[in-house]
Amino acid sequence: MQQIKHGGRRPRPSSAPTIIAAMLCVVALVAAGTAWWMLRPQQKDALEHLAQPQSSSSTLNRDKAPTPKSQEHQKAADDSPAAKASRAIATMSLDERAGQLIMAPMFAGGNPADLSALISTRHVGSVVLIGNWNNGTAAAKTAADALQSYAPSGNQLIVSTDQEGGQVQHLKGSGFDTMPSAVAQGQMSADTLRSSAKTWGGQLKQAGINIDLAPVLGTVQVKRSSNAPIGALNRDFGLDSNGNAQHGIAFIEGMRDAGVGATVKHYPGLGAVTGNTDFTTEGILDTTTTLDGEQIGAFNTTIKQAKPAMVMMSLATYQRIDSSAPAAFSSKIIDGTLRGSVGYDGVVISDSLSAAAVSGIATKDLGVRLVDAGGDLACIGDTSYVTPILDGIIARAQSDPAFAKKVTASATRVMTLKYQMGLAK
Repeated sequence: MQQIKHGGRRPRPSSAPTIIAAMLCVVALVAAGTAWWMLRPQQKDALEHLAQPQSSSSTLNRDKAPTPKSQEHQKAADDSPAAKASRAIATMSLDERAGQLIMAPMFAGGNPADLSALISTRHVGSVVLIGNWNNGTAAAKTAADALQSYAPSGNQLIVSTDQEGGQVQHLKGSGFDTMPSAVAQGQMSADTLRSSAKTWGGQLKQAGINIDLAPVLGTVQVKRSSNAPIGALNRDFGLDSNGNAQHGIAFIEGMRDAGVGATVKHYPGLGAVTGNTDFTTEGILDTTTTLDGEQIGAFNTTIKQAKPAMVMMSLATYQRIDSSAPAAFSSKIIDGTLRGSVGYDGVVISDSLSAAAVSGIATKDLGVRLVDAGGDLACIGDTSYVTPILDGIIARAQSDPAFAKKVTASATRVMTLKYQMGLAK
């Protein structure tokens, strides 16, 4: 700007207004400086941020403080079982996380104290009662309470059993009804089955059991007498895919009504094999089941509608889905189909890893292969397998960061279930 000269000097203004204006400027500058230095660092950062050009309204919205409503939503999310599980897992060592991935066996007539070190020192988080427990609810409750006493008070055990009915009912005696076979249950209406399952579940609850490893949802595809694991034992509902699904949903909801979680098994179905995976390596290649077939359809419908506590994986191999591995070790079946296409985000448990079907695999690798494929909980029917399977998981996690992340994810799913069931605090 061009200056205007007045004989080489500026006109001298009145001094009073100038002094007042100067004093006001000084006061304003002092106040601004004091306010600046009193700001917390994050407030200063925010002011500096606002001084920068903003490219879009979304940036401004992102920087706004949360409204009370969004804060309430955040608090509610933080109190969810999944959030609690994540916080709990964050405080656990690798050994503690790996222990949550093990379900150890407790045999009828055995001493619960035999599992005390596995639970208290090796952090095993689940137990299955197997064998012929014939002494009623009181005896089973005594055993379950003893087992729970070895676990941390804020992280109690999942205690399960196979209480299907018919030839597969491990807990009997006073306080337990004699359950009809699953085929007989299939002749009930869905409402009647739900009511009956609530009664059976209540008996399990009284015995200290919180998970039932039932129902079986295989849809028999071959002659029943030749289908050794399911049809020959009447372990299925004996219906078509839709009927099996509706009765599976009723059974799960009845158990849930009693406060007991249910487990659908054996995904994606054992209705098309002849061999029993518990006892043989022969006749356990399924050559017909497909991802869009009737047998897997019963499972998928039930899982989507009833959201069972667990899904148990079969130890058979499915030629038309993944011929490279048993279902329990197949990432295509677990991660790709069950978790991916079906959307199941709960606990995936194996069938017994001490079964004959997987006897050709090194014991230390059994749990590793399950977790690597997306599974969570290694069900074990032989106590001698527990330590090698647990050690195998830990060793692999120590040397493989990607696998260690899978261990963390699996342990989080198990702990989420525990929070949902009130077993963890």
